[in-house]
Formats: sequence, C-alpha cells, structure tokens
Amino acid sequence: MKTPLKNRNILLLMAFICAMTESMAQRYAAPLSPEESLKKLHVAAGFSVELFASEPHVFDPVALEFDAQGNAYVIEMPDYPYEVEPGKGYGRIRLLKDTDGDGKIDKSIIFAENITEGTSMLFWKGGLIVTAAPNILYLEDTDGDGKSDTSEILFSGFFQNNSEAQITSLKLGVDNWIYANNHGQNGKVSLIKSTGTPPLDVKGADFRFRMDRNIFELETGSGQFGQTIDDWGHRFFTENSIHIQQSIIPWRYTHRHAYLPMSKFSISITDHEEHSFQETQPPYWRAERSARRNKSFKEANLNRIEYAEDRFSGSTGSTIYLGDAMPKEFYGNIFTGDVSGNLVHRDILSPSESSPVMVAKRAESEKNMEFISSTDPWFRPVTFSVGPDGYLYMLDYYRQHIETPVSIPDDLKADMNFIAGSDMGRIYRVKPVSSSYKSVKVNLNAVSSIQLLNYLSYENGWYRTHAHRLLVERQDKSVVKTAKLLLNKSKDPRTRLHLLYVLEGLNALDLAVIKKGLQDSSPGVRENALMLAERYSETFPTILKMLNDPSQRVKLQATLSLGQFKSQEIIAAFSKLIQSQGQNEWLRVAVLSSELGSSPDLLESMVGQNAFLQNPETWKLRFLQDLSYIIAARNNKSQWVSYLNLLSLPTMSDLNVQTAALKGLKLGLTKNGALKEIAGQLNTGLESEVKASFQTLRQLYSPH
Repeated sequence: MKTPLKNRNILLLMAFICAMTESMAQRYAAPLSPEESLKKLHVAAGFSVELFASEPHVFDPVALEFDAQGNAYVIEMPDYPYEVEPGKGYGRIRLLKDTDGDGKIDKSIIFAENITEGTSMLFWKGGLIVTAAPNILYLEDTDGDGKSDTSEILFSGFFQNNSEAQITSLKLGVDNWIYANNHGQNGKVSLIKSTGTPPLDVKGADFRFRMDRNIFELETGSGQFGQTIDDWGHRFFTENSIHIQQSIIPWRYTHRHAYLPMSKFSISITDHEEHSFQETQPPYWRAERSARRNKSFKEANLNRIEYAEDRFSGSTGSTIYLGDAMPKEFYGNIFTGDVSGNLVHRDILSPSESSPVMVAKRAESEKNMEFISSTDPWFRPVTFSVGPDGYLYMLDYYRQHIETPVSIPDDLKADMNFIAGSDMGRIYRVKPVSSSYKSVKVNLNAVSSIQLLNYLSYENGWYRTHAHRLLVERQDKSVVKTAKLLLNKSKDPRTRLHLLYVLEGLNALDLAVIKKGLQDSSPGVRENALMLAERYSETFPTILKMLNDPSQRVKLQATLSLGQFKSQEIIAAFSKLIQSQGQNEWLRVAVLSSELGSSPDLLESMVGQNAFLQNPETWKLRFLQDLSYIIAARNNKSQWVSYLNLLSLPTMSDLNVQTAALKGLKLGLTKNGALKEIAGQLNTGLESEVKASFQTLRQLYSPH
C-alpha cells in the first residue's frame, strides 16, 4: 500500500531532521558532567586535579579572587560572545562558600548582577574594582550581607565593541600601581571623580592607575586575555597566538620624546615557538575554515599557512605561580591556558646572561606534552588564581564554542550554538598528589598594621600581596619605624622589596632607604630602587656607576633612570656604554629614549673614538641610523647643523656609515609630514647619490 503524500513528506522531514541531528552530533560533541569531564583531564606526573566548584554554584567563570578573609569571588560572563548594552548584561559576581570545610563549594551568594562583560577584579578598601568595558567599576558591600549595595564608575571610555579585546586582567604590582590589559584599543578614558583631568587617549597601549593617589597613565603592551606580574614587577601577558610576551621597557621611558623609530617594546620570549600538544581534534568549523584560507593563500601565491591545531591560538589567563603548596621548583613558573586547544601550558622563566629579556622554556618533563590537556573539547581553561592555601585554581569556562561569530563564515556557523554551555562552569584545584587538602582560615582584615609587616615574609605570595595592599590602604604611619628596621634585617629580598614600596605608599621614603636599596644584594631590589632613586638628585653618582652592574636587567634600568637627569656627564657615560655593549638592542633603545642620549652631542663623543665606526658592524650602523632618524624627526635646526657637521668628518666618510645615516635621516623626515618633500629629494643608492643628498641637506640646513 502506498504511503499518502502528506505522510510521506512528514517522514522525509523527520528523516532530514534526524540526519541533521546526527551530523551535528558527529561534528560537535555533547557536554559532560563535571565528574565525567574531570576524568578526561591528563595531568603532569605528580599532580592531581579536583573539583572546587561547578554548576549550580558557578556558571561561565572568567575570574577568581580570594579576599583578605579567604572568601572566593568569581565573575561570571554568560553574555559572551554577544554584545550587550552597559547595565543590561546578565553577568554576575558570586561569593562562593564552602560551609563544611571539605574544600568544595556548596553555597553561593550573588554579590552583584547585571554586570556587562565583567572580565577581572581586584580588592580595594573592602570593595571590588571590576573591569566591565567601557568602564572600570567599584562595587562594595557596606552592610555585610554579602551583596554589593554601592556601585561607582571609576574610569570610563574604554573600547567595548569586541569582548575579546577589552580592558581586563587587573593586577596589583609591588610598586603600588594597578595594571590592566587594553590590547592597544582606541578609547578616551576619563577618571570620573576628577572633572579637571583631560581624557587620556589609550590607543596603542595598556593602562595603569593608582587608587591611593587618583592618577592614571599609559603602559607598554598590547596584552589581551592574560596578564601576570612576577615578584620583581616584570609584566607578562598573552595575545591569542602568542602565549607569552614580556613588557621590556615601561611607557614612561619610551615616550619621553616622540621620535623613537621603534614602537614595540614588548616581545615574545618563548624558546619553543608557538607549538602545543593538543589532544582534541580541531572542531569542524575550524578545520574547514583553515582549509579554505590555506587554499586562498596558495591561489594568491602567498607564503602563509594557517594551522587548525597544535598551535597556540586561544592563549589566555597567564599566571605566575607564587604559592607554597606546589614543589619549590614550580615557584615562579607561568601557567597559560589555551581555550582553543583545551590545554594548560607551563613555562619556566629564566633570566638571560646577555639580555634584560627573560626566556620561557618548557620543563624537561613536558617536552612532548602539556601540563594539563583534555580530550573533552568543551574544556576551556580561561584563567587561574592562587588562594591562601597556596594551591593553583583553574577556571573552566566550559563552552561548546569559544570563538566570536564575527570571524566564522556564515555557512559554517549556521549549525553552531554559541551559547551552548552558558548554564555550566567549573573551577578546579590543582595540587600535588602527595598532599591532602586542608582548609585555611584567615582574616588579614583583623590583623594590626604592625602584624601585617610580618606577613610580607610569607612564602605564599597571596599573603604578601594582601598585607602590602592593606598597609597602603590604611595609611598607618605608625609602622614606618618598624618597617625600616625590618628592611635592614630581612634576609628575603622579596620582603625587602615589599617594604621599599610600602614605605613609598606611606610617603615615608628617604635618601637612606633608597641608598640601601641601590646596594642590595638582589638584582630585583636594585632594579626597583633605581626607579625610586630618580626622585633624588643625590643618587646620580651611584646610578652612573650602576651602568656596570652584573645584572642585565639592572643595567637596563640604570640606563633608563639616568635619562631622567640632565647632567652632561650622561653623554660620556652613554658613549662608553654604547661602544662597549651596544650589541644589546635594548640598551641602545634605552639610551635613545632620553633627550641627551638622542642628541648630536652623543655622536660627537663617540666619533672622538675613531675605532667605533671603522669597519662598522651591523649593530653600529643600526644605532647610527636610529639616531639619525630621531635628529631628522625632531627637526631642531641647531641640532641639524651640528649633526651634519659631524657627518662631514673624515672618520665618518665610509660609504656604509654615510648610507646608514642618510637612511635614518630620510625616514625621520618622512615621519614629519611637513618634511616629506625634502625626504623625496634624498637617495641612498650610489655613492654619488649619497654625496648629492648630503649636499642638499647642508644647503637646506646651513646656519645662514
């Protein structure tokens, strides 16, 4: 018997739906329970992972912080990847409770809700500073019920049109500044309570501010999802496919004048490129998109390849472990999640003997594996935190997809549910298998200021950071005398550094304290003391001597700090430094960043040493080109005259020398839009063209 046409159409529709459902099931795996997903984790030998919190007590976690009483606060971001209007989002901040002390959350209180794209938080004076583009907020619970009842906008004007590139990653540095990643995005940022302060253009920079002094400024970097700061104040951050970068020179030095020929002062520091060991297969959409892009690259004869797997492409949450629950060799290691690769990567940071840049290396035991990897494609390790118990906590956003729809072709995202998993979320505790969890009871808020000084010596950095913050918040000057005594007798350089900046935060620094810091046995303390020494003219002779410091990082800082002074002695010192150690590009940049270090006087001092530009090496020509660039871009006529006279000396007659100088001058003139016509008259090809070009410049910049 034939099936009626209507019934046949229904059967065909049902068959089509079943086929589509089966196809989607094959393309994208189903979610797992917290317990099932936990079993899919592969963890480095000697460590275990246990569940700390999960739904229904936490959803979509993106930040976790423990307050001075050990309470855990978590930011939830359910709106991703869709944009919502400020104040109309479904984001929340929860206060998590472990009521029976078994190490697992069994209760949660909504501290704040309707937080639009909240991404990070930091404690300050009993409340929370929260990044929620376009704002940085301050939320506080004033009646002790666990819920915020006040909300204040601290800063406003940050970029907000892409949740993957917004203000985030708040971190309090040992120097009393709070740092945030801005990914170099556009924005005119205002401090709301200071109506007389003009908005700050943050394009091309990260951001830092001080709550104790109501000041804010630009900072070096284009950090994206993860930022972390080590014991000595060095900043590291991630950016999608670059899993670890270091900020080398702070913005305040690289922008002392506007004419440096280079603009990037943070670099990748990995020694193993961007390879990862991923255990999940790339999702269908990613594999297909990469295949299409690679085909178009080939057709266009472009030497490019897009990798769909085994490369970092969703780096996030970099965190330096400063706790005390892991073995000592893990202290100072940096952990970075890759949400696309469903893994956690570990780097060991080491200083370089020849450069101020750190080196990030894989551990020998992880040469062919990651610290944590999962076969569950929903596992999305977005960031980490360290608690008062010293353990590493790992936040799993747990989503089927972790990509903005904007970057995926329409046909590929037709069967993708971008909010699948928004009713889930997990937080894990990472711990050595040899240790059993023990709950820690702490309340630093109830500790006296004098007693807080003792916590600056704790091995677990969580205690040092909170004690330091509380001391600066309280502004209790009665601790100054004791702090100075402790500074003289403490054997831990980390404690001595905290004490230096606690005194700075209390406006209690003096010349004796600074001089002691400059003579400290620890390079990290000396480096920071140099920054503070810039405030005291009496320290100039000591800073001058520290150009010979055995530590490359201290030497770099001494060079930067000298540039804050105006003494003509700097010229001779910089000349000697460049001639002996100019192979180091960062030292060259540090010299050129200062006014005296980028003047004709420096070249005059150097060409007095005939050997410097005889048979010049590549780095010497590069330095001459960069100096020439600055002279031209600055376009000061008296400097032009002096510089051209120097370039006319017999010791500067080598064609390579002349060409390098001319290239720099031409580029510098091009930077200054009004001088592009002059730049067009200069040629750096044949020797006759070089000579003719210099003749043109001498005619233009003659003193009469």
